[in-house]
Amino acid sequence: MSARTPGTDRSPARRSWIRRAATVTVAAGALAGLVVSAPGAAGAAQPASAARPSALAPPDIPLANVKAHLSQLQSIATANGGNRAHGRAGYKASLDYVKGKLDAAGFTTTVQQFTSGGSTGYNLIADWPGGDPDQVLFAGSHLDSVSSGPGINDNGSGSAAVLETALAVSRANLQPSKHLRFGWWGAEELGLVGSRYYVNNLPSAERSKIAGYLNFDMIGSPNPGYFVYDDDPTIETTFKDYFAGLGVPTEIETEGDGRSDHAPFKNVGVPVGGLFTGADYRKTAAQAQKWGGTSGQAFDRCYHSSCDTTANINDTALDRNADAIAHAVWTLGTGTTQPGTVFESTADVSIPDNGAAVTSALEVTGRTGNAPSALKVGVDIKHSWRGDLVVDLVAPDGTAYRLKNSSGSDSADNVIATYTVNASSEAANGTWKLKVQDIAAQDTGYIDSWKLTF
Repeated sequence: MSARTPGTDRSPARRSWIRRAATVTVAAGALAGLVVSAPGAAGAAQPASAARPSALAPPDIPLANVKAHLSQLQSIATANGGNRAHGRAGYKASLDYVKGKLDAAGFTTTVQQFTSGGSTGYNLIADWPGGDPDQVLFAGSHLDSVSSGPGINDNGSGSAAVLETALAVSRANLQPSKHLRFGWWGAEELGLVGSRYYVNNLPSAERSKIAGYLNFDMIGSPNPGYFVYDDDPTIETTFKDYFAGLGVPTEIETEGDGRSDHAPFKNVGVPVGGLFTGADYRKTAAQAQKWGGTSGQAFDRCYHSSCDTTANINDTALDRNADAIAHAVWTLGTGTTQPGTVFESTADVSIPDNGAAVTSALEVTGRTGNAPSALKVGVDIKHSWRGDLVVDLVAPDGTAYRLKNSSGSDSADNVIATYTVNASSEAANGTWKLKVQDIAAQDTGYIDSWKLTF
C-alpha cells in the first residue's frame, strides 16, 4: 500500500496539484443489477439482458499454495538486493514468476509497459476464456514492494492470494457468467502509477464493461484486523456475509482508503471493493478483544520495512482472506445479472458556484407499482471540488433522499457514483429529479448525466 497523501489545502496552488494528482473519487455502485447502457435520448428506457447462471460452489484456497507463492517472492527479493521494487530486477522477476504460472494454467496474459521515474514499469493482466465480455469482473493487487524490503505482506499477500484464486479458476475449469480478469500492478508504491496508467489508457467503452473491481492490498498482517471496503454495497455485502459465516466480525476499511489500486477505478465510476488487514495504524483494545492480537501495536509493525518477510504473515488472516477472494469471484462472477430497465437523462445542467440548488428531471413511465427497495441512482457530475456538493434524489411526490453530503476535506474532482436508495414507498412512474447544490465558493461544474435503474 502506498504512503499517505498530504492533508487538504484549498489554496490555488494546492488545488491545482490535487486536480493533477488526486486519487480518490467516490464511485460506489451495485454490482448485481448493474446495467451498462449506451448513450441515448434523455429519459430513454433500455432493458438489460440476463447472464448465464452457474451452480459451482467456491473452493477452499489451500493456504500452503498461497504461502508457496510468498516463498518464491521472498527468494526473488533475496536474490535481487532484498526488494521487488519498481525499476529493480526483483520486480520483473516477480512478474515473470506470476505470468509463468498463469500461462501454464490457460490464461491469456498481457504485459503492459509504462515509464515512471525514468524506469520501465510493468502491469500484468490475465484473462480467463469465456464469460460475458460486456460484464467483466476484475480482481487485482499490486506486485511491487518498497525499495527498503521484500514486501511480503505489502503486497505479496494480496498478489499471491489473487494468483492462487486465478489458478483455482483454472483447476475448476470455471465457466463464469461474467468475464474474469485478474491484474498485478507495478509502481503502486510510487503513487498508484501502474493501475492509473492502465485505467487512463483503457478506452471508455472498455471501462464501461468492468462490472466490478476487487482490490487486495495487505491481507496477511501479523497483528490483523478484518477490514472491508465500503464502496460498492453489493461487493461489500458479499465479503461481509462471508466473514459473518465464519463468525468473524468486520469493520469498514478507512486506513487505506484512496491509497491503493482501487482508487483509479473508482475515479472513472467502476464499482470497487476489497479487503485489508491493516498497516501502521494501531489496534485498539476493542479490536483486540474481538480479533485477538495485541492492542496498542500496529497491525503491521514491519510496514514498508526490511522485516516485511515471510515471517511477517499471520497464517489465519491470510487463509481467511484468500478464501474470501475466491468466494467473491465465484459469487459475483458466476451469478446471474438481474434484468432491469434504465431511464437516463443526458442533458447538461450548470451548477452555480455557491448558489441555489438546481435539478435535472427524468420521466419514468411504463412501470407498475412502486419503485424497488434497491433503486440504483447513477450520477455523473463534473465539478472541480466535489466536496462542495450536496446531492439528493427527489421522488415524484417531492420526498428527497440524500445521496451525498458536502465535505470540506473531499478535494477530488467530479462525482461519478452509483447510489442505492430504498424507494419502495414511492410510485415508480412520474417525474424524478436529481437535485444538486454547491454550498461553497471558488469551484464550478455541471450535471453531465444521471440515470435510474429499476
